[in-house]
Amino acid sequence: MRVSLNWLKEYVTFDMDPQILAEKLTMSGIAVEAIEYPGKEIKGIYVGEVIEVIPHPNADKLSLCKVNVNEANQNLPIICGAPNVKKGQRVVVALPGATLPGDVKIKKAKIRGIESFGMICSGQELGMEEDLIPEEQRHGIIVLNDDAPLGADAKQLLGLEDVIFVLELTPNRSDCLSIVNVAKEIAALAGVKSRFPQFSLDEYLIDGDHQISVEINDTDLCERYVARVVSGIEIKDSPLWMQKRLQAAGMRPINNVVDVTNYVMLEMGQPLHAFDYDLLEGKKIIVRRAQENEEIITLDKKERQLNSEQLVIADTKRAIAIAGVMGGYNTEVENNTTTVIIESAYFNPTSVRKTSLELNLRSEASLRFEKGIDKNRVNLAADRAAYLLALLAGGKIEKGYVDNYPVKYNPIAIELRCRIVNSTIGLNLTADEIKKLLESIELTVEHKAGEVMTVFIPSHRLDLTKEIDLIEEIARLHGYNKIPNTLPRGSNNNVSRTKEQLVEKNVRAIMVASGFSEVITYSFLNVNHFDKLSIPKENTLREVVRIANPLSEDGAVMRTTMIPGLMDVMIKNINRKITSISIYELGKTYHPGEGVLPKEINRLALLVTGSQRKGWAWQNVDMDFYFAKGLLEELALRMGISFRFCPTTDNSTFHPGRQTQILLNNAVIGVLGELSPQILENYGVQQAACIAELDLDKVAGGYSPIISYQEIPRYPSIQRDLAILVKEEVNASQIEKIIDDKGKPLLNYYYLFDLYKGKQVPEGYKSLAFSLIYQSKDRTLTDEEVNDVHRIIQEGLITEIGARLR
Repeated sequence: MRVSLNWLKEYVTFDMDPQILAEKLTMSGIAVEAIEYPGKEIKGIYVGEVIEVIPHPNADKLSLCKVNVNEANQNLPIICGAPNVKKGQRVVVALPGATLPGDVKIKKAKIRGIESFGMICSGQELGMEEDLIPEEQRHGIIVLNDDAPLGADAKQLLGLEDVIFVLELTPNRSDCLSIVNVAKEIAALAGVKSRFPQFSLDEYLIDGDHQISVEINDTDLCERYVARVVSGIEIKDSPLWMQKRLQAAGMRPINNVVDVTNYVMLEMGQPLHAFDYDLLEGKKIIVRRAQENEEIITLDKKERQLNSEQLVIADTKRAIAIAGVMGGYNTEVENNTTTVIIESAYFNPTSVRKTSLELNLRSEASLRFEKGIDKNRVNLAADRAAYLLALLAGGKIEKGYVDNYPVKYNPIAIELRCRIVNSTIGLNLTADEIKKLLESIELTVEHKAGEVMTVFIPSHRLDLTKEIDLIEEIARLHGYNKIPNTLPRGSNNNVSRTKEQLVEKNVRAIMVASGFSEVITYSFLNVNHFDKLSIPKENTLREVVRIANPLSEDGAVMRTTMIPGLMDVMIKNINRKITSISIYELGKTYHPGEGVLPKEINRLALLVTGSQRKGWAWQNVDMDFYFAKGLLEELALRMGISFRFCPTTDNSTFHPGRQTQILLNNAVIGVLGELSPQILENYGVQQAACIAELDLDKVAGGYSPIISYQEIPRYPSIQRDLAILVKEEVNASQIEKIIDDKGKPLLNYYYLFDLYKGKQVPEGYKSLAFSLIYQSKDRTLTDEEVNDVHRIIQEGLITEIGARLR
């Protein structure tokens, strides 16, 4: 929101440096993002009149003009290259000695042999933004209204001596999207009263007056609609003062009718629209939902297709506007318009926002409607616009107007307790001080018994609904900088981490120690990721929680898997030539729940690709499937739990021969696998990557924070190696389970140390070699005891999986 200081001073009297005012507004919660001084560098420009225009004798594209500025500067010869310069125009003249933006100094000069005593200025030369300059003047000089006083200070006339505050408003302060309400805030800071625009209407009974009726079919989307008729208007340019105020607010002047509606919107925060009365079929306005696939051409001359949930303004034959968003081209005010209908209404904020997003059509009007406007000022804004049209367009305000008001505003009354105010803010304000602060922003306060008061909320402060809202108002009006610093009071009871928090803390420490970097990705994703990951249609991962009003399709649903986020991080790194990546994420996935809220699951996900560099004397280690598996085993060991890995081929996201389920206490808690070539191709990745994802809540269920210790064995161990031939489809985990079961209680530890396929191994078989360590806690084992257990293990492998000893 851009606010003109000169405009503000019409509604509140104060004497404060702009910088100080900006600081006070910011400290009170109305943040001033920037202060602009549009004419700070400009001096020495005046209103002049072009007396004569003749071609330059020595240049085809230049004109020799004679310009009158004042008694001392008459018939000044000025060379001008603008194509729109004409005799009789009132223009902006920079005399010799003037300064323009960019520290441009104007001097008397000789151009193609003829002296020029100054410059006739264009908008660009005065530092005006091109979008705010009338279209016909963008490539030429500024042409002022004929009534611009000759010799007057053009800087003041153009509003260039103004100061512009750029406000960064929070969503709850939509009331400050209007000049009068910003003036109320300044009045509260300055300790004065603000003024409301004063005007009176002269209404006329006109022979054959223009009848109009309003029918609201959907009162849930339109709670009030006011229509006023102004006839006998003349379409022309607005006066310069109005054009400059609109430009200061960032809006381009169009004509007096459109400018009036925009002016009142900026002034009072109420969007308005003007229809050409003669183009309205049936002389009736109908507020209704659009028909499915109904079409309308909007003011930007684009055809829009509507749906049955969007609200339109219609006449008896067709839609003439999209309610709260943009008017229709078929009833646009044009140069030959003589009678207009002023529309001022209250539309449902949610409906306007949804329509605006669906049509990708944003406007100053929709911005205000979707945040909520003052329903009680709807008629007042229509009156204000009618008054200005009569003043600036010569119109006559026809007597009476339509005010269809089916859903009345219910005033809000909030009970406020002074004790709660002081305990919340940390102050010791009296009831009278609190009352004075609230009354400074025009709230009505009724002091009840003791320290309790009832506060009545005006219709323009839609953000004040609870006691805590009033406490916030008191704090900001008193001054956040005046609130003393105090330490928070609370219990000193010992607080320990929960099991889930301990698990997350330990996981982070282990992952970082293993050389991984933590990433945080979005909890939203595009459903296209399910197709990219080849997740079957019937898979539960496709059962998602959908966002009601997503900002884009990229965040349309809540994630049910963390793999897409890791893939995005990997792709961004690879695009920056970082090909060795080891990352992890601790986060939540979201799944449809039985109640209103979704079910949330804490998860750990990790991704590795490329190689890990150990040092100059070490070979690089490929970060592949076995690297990731080893990391998970180390993680489990450090957590005091044990993972089992059960190979599978069911997951279409991963390579068929390089994927496994992760089990804890015989329950599946996650998956580990190398991405299949098709998935890598879908994401445009040309190097192998391995991903694991597991349920951290289930890990926490098996984790014990109690550290157990084991006595160092006093007796020696005996090591035996075991080499066997098995079919290729036999997994090492199957062999390990048999070794573990048959070797109790003397088998202390075992590990696989060799895998071999070669000439000495039959086709379809592989050789696996294990090292087995036997040890007892209470005695030295004999060879006979170890041989007996070793033989039992061998027989078990032969019997259960058909192994052959080597």
